[in-house]
Amino acid sequence: MPTLVNYSGDDELYPGSSFGPMDLGRLYTIGSNVDVYYPPNKRARISAPFIFNNHEHEKDQKPSVDTLPDECLFEIFRRLPSAKERSSCACVSKKWLMLMSSICKAEIERPASSDVEMVSSDEDQDGYLTRCLEGKKATDVRLAAIAVGTSGRGGLGKLSIRGSNSVRGVTNLGLFAVAHGCPSLRSLSLWNVSSVGDEGLAEIAKGCHLLEKLDLCLSSSISNKGLIAIAEGCPNLTTLNIESCSKIGNEGLQAIARCCPKLQSISIKDCPLVGDHGVSSLLSSASELSRVKLQALNITDFSLAVVGHYGKAITNLVLCGLRNVSERGFWVMGVAQGLQKLVSLTITSCRGVTDPSIEALGKGCSNLKQMCLRKCCFVSDSGLIAFGKAAGSLESLQLEECNRVTQSGIIGALSNIKPKLKSLTLVKCMGIKDIDVEVSMLSPCKSLRSLTIQNCPGFSSASLAMVGKLCPQIQHVDLTGLYGITDAGLLPLLENCEAGLVKVNLTGCWNLTDSIVSALAKLHGGTLELLNLDGCWKITDASLVAIADNCLLLNDLDVSKCAITDAGVSILSHATQLSLQILSLSGCSDVSNKSVPFLKKLGQTLLGLNLQHCSSIGSSTIDLLVENLWRCDILA
Repeated sequence: MPTLVNYSGDDELYPGSSFGPMDLGRLYTIGSNVDVYYPPNKRARISAPFIFNNHEHEKDQKPSVDTLPDECLFEIFRRLPSAKERSSCACVSKKWLMLMSSICKAEIERPASSDVEMVSSDEDQDGYLTRCLEGKKATDVRLAAIAVGTSGRGGLGKLSIRGSNSVRGVTNLGLFAVAHGCPSLRSLSLWNVSSVGDEGLAEIAKGCHLLEKLDLCLSSSISNKGLIAIAEGCPNLTTLNIESCSKIGNEGLQAIARCCPKLQSISIKDCPLVGDHGVSSLLSSASELSRVKLQALNITDFSLAVVGHYGKAITNLVLCGLRNVSERGFWVMGVAQGLQKLVSLTITSCRGVTDPSIEALGKGCSNLKQMCLRKCCFVSDSGLIAFGKAAGSLESLQLEECNRVTQSGIIGALSNIKPKLKSLTLVKCMGIKDIDVEVSMLSPCKSLRSLTIQNCPGFSSASLAMVGKLCPQIQHVDLTGLYGITDAGLLPLLENCEAGLVKVNLTGCWNLTDSIVSALAKLHGGTLELLNLDGCWKITDASLVAIADNCLLLNDLDVSKCAITDAGVSILSHATQLSLQILSLSGCSDVSNKSVPFLKKLGQTLLGLNLQHCSSIGSSTIDLLVENLWRCDILA
């Protein structure tokens, strides 16, 4: 017998012998890991060898089928009438599998009988099967098995390869098999597969003309030559992501610009050979390009000028780490007036972003709804206020590590963007500190619904009280890491919220006490759906009493690392109006095994329960809860 391949493991070869029941079982388990079809056997083969004469050496001779040249086997395989039969043959040996995977769909000979439609109907469906190979599971043999096995079920539509087997990893040979057997492939992702080069990508271009998305990351062996092949062979390409590909540069991008008119999304990150010529060619040629991300590239002001002039279809733009772009580049991008459809703009770590440049962007992007500035150290209050006046359609503003922005800038922005601004997010803005401002002199921002202020140590009780009076329609509040705020500082915000708070995150606000939670529950218990008190160690069971008595819609409660006891859990379980779906008691050391009956009762509605670091709850108790709360995910 020929050798058998175990595709469910690491492609080890099993010695050839007759099939017994154990061998059959092994073959049937392949189906859960590899796409190869196995028809049912009516009976196992006879395990005793046939002896036709008395010559002892006859037993050691190879079966005659192994003496056939590959060319003969190839001709036999391509004449098999259906994909199921070809898949069956593929599992006989590695040699047969690799031969089978080398057969292109166009080379398969169709029967001339009237049964053609019946035989081949399972092969002509345009399916969209998805397969992902990671780490040591990524080998050429597995790719060959996928290519052969999926052909009978509509064909492979999406393939992702992340990492590679260090001994028998994916090479160009594996992509050859995919190219020959998967003409319906629409999405290919190669991450950190250094042994795949231009030859493999060129075969994909020849065999997979329907390819729409290509994702290349850390592909050190792929150069412009491979990308040019894709451009010429895959005109339907709509999405191209290239990251840390040291050999791909302007020439490859220019080929994409020439040959792929349907390109809609492009992301290029950390490719040292990519410069202005490649980026500008793409942006000026792809008329349907709507999503653009340019990160850590050696481009200059010229590329941003092209973006501003030709990016008429761009709706989402991300610019990150562009060290060679100056203030003039961002200014020209705004005044060019080409970004009229831009909806979302994110700029990170770009020294060219200054007060004049963001004002120009506000004026030039008339439909901008979302603006995110991260680590833009030259943006100050005056620029932010000018931007607010110019960006009349802005709905969401996020500032992260913009340390020149102060409280005055935030107040000015709120006053000037007030017609449509719905969300304001401040993260690690160290320049924000309490100042004395007469709130009655300021016009309120009634459109704001969501306020997030995370890890801004200068933003304390006085600032919070002022924002609460300026923004009476807030529904979502996230004050993570504001350890300086007190009950007195938070109370004015709670009292001025006219619409009713829906989501409140107070993680790390360890100065807050039961008094403010009680006020929150009484004032907003009819609308509150989420409350996070993680790390508020002064919160006790008294807060749970207020929650149980007043909160009607609360479904997500986090009291991790609070002073909660078994009595508090009991109170929650007896609240008839509560229907908690998520409950976190992580780090509550006073919650013990005595809470089991209360947790079981809560489990009637719970979908998630976090009991991590609850030192007073034993492992046997956890096992009991897992058994009883079968519909609830329990972290322990």
